[in-house]
Amino acid sequence: MSVRVALDGFTPLQTAAGRTMIGAILLTLAGTAFGQGPHRLPSPIAYGVAAIIGAGAVGLPFALLSWGQQHVPSAFAGVAMGAVPLLVLPLVWIFSPDEGIGPRRIFGMALGFIGILIMTGPGAFGDDSALVFWGRIACVAAALCYACGSVLTRRAPAMPPLAFASVSLLTAAVILGPVALWVDGLPSAYPARPLTGLLYAAVFPTAIAAVIRVRVITTAGSLFMSTTSYMVPVWSVFFGVVLLDETLTPALIWGLALILIGIGISQSRAWVSR
Repeated sequence: MSVRVALDGFTPLQTAAGRTMIGAILLTLAGTAFGQGPHRLPSPIAYGVAAIIGAGAVGLPFALLSWGQQHVPSAFAGVAMGAVPLLVLPLVWIFSPDEGIGPRRIFGMALGFIGILIMTGPGAFGDDSALVFWGRIACVAAALCYACGSVLTRRAPAMPPLAFASVSLLTAAVILGPVALWVDGLPSAYPARPLTGLLYAAVFPTAIAAVIRVRVITTAGSLFMSTTSYMVPVWSVFFGVVLLDETLTPALIWGLALILIGIGISQSRAWVSR
């Protein structure tokens, strides 16, 4: 929602660059204050991994999603993000077999994805114009970036989470900032509502979420983190109902139920063990 609001006053590249630059500054200051500044990564390999994740799993998907949301409905973007667990499965099977992939997880994730399809409905995919097609490709590609980033984060060397997230966001900002300046220049105006959306996106779903994401993936695993992708369309529709007076449909209720059941099934063995 905050990205959609920001796009009313800024270009996709300005939005992506702005949220990474502001988020990187906040995390660097916070990390330094708590003894987890960017200089605290343990080795050159750690810096390299954090930089790769910053470029491929932060900067690139941020730019793709911002651009794609101009041309496809938000429901389709939600479906694309909900596909992250399905994209993570084969990657985990190849690169992180210790996490384990059994019938329970496969069934739970498939059930959750069905819930997303029910919730968004047949009209979620819009028309078939060229820009819509490439907007879909951008959203799916962003989901693939997140999936790859989750698995790579799981396999990364042990690092302080604030330092890890700071270097990742700094890398994304260093890449996106000059590109946005070269392509679109500086914003010609800073309208209050889009600026508020951009600042919110920079602080909460970028800076704070980056630290939480690293912590969750390194402790609970990339598969568990991927299941939270099912919540993206749920919260998007929830905010639409509460803030934009949209109608709560039966499809949304059934879809939400299947999503929560799917997450519960896929993680039930881990919860029982704990």
